Amino acid sequence: MILEKVDIPGENLGDLRDKEELRDRAQKILARKWGAEANTTNNRMELSAAVAALSALNLDPKPEKVRVFTDSQYLQKGISQWISRWKKNGWKTASKDTVKNKDLWEKLDLLNISMAVEWHWVKGHDGNKYNELCDQMTQEAIVSLTKEGPGGL
Repeated sequence: MILEKVDIPGENLGDLRDKEELRDRAQKILARKWGAEANTTNNRMELSAAVAALSALNLDPKPEKVRVFTDSQYLQKGISQWISRWKKNGWKTASKDTVKNKDLWEKLDLLNISMAVEWHWVKGHDGNKYNELCDQMTQEAIVSLTKEGPGGL
């Protein structure tokens, strides 16, 4: 995960002409963190990173606005589209299966509700500086598991 303080004029990302303009307005990277778990899934790690990032921002006072950029449609659509239906249906999917990673979705939902979060999907492996950096950190995390043996860090 990468936490970054960004000064962006206006309320709409549409005000920005391209990704380069967003990068140019970045003021400061606040934190770079990665973690690893053995025997997990990509979706679970995507959720864990979002929970960790929002938890780090869950301060008093809370930020006025938080923008989360992810290349995971599972994460972006899950929190912004599917979660209200899951909760309404007792944490069951449309096919009546139990929602996977419910524990993390519940944590993320509480954090999402507690602050104004906008969720944005970005195409992976498309030259986005921070997405590429996250991918690099992911590879480092995977390597750390093999160096540390079963159980990882």
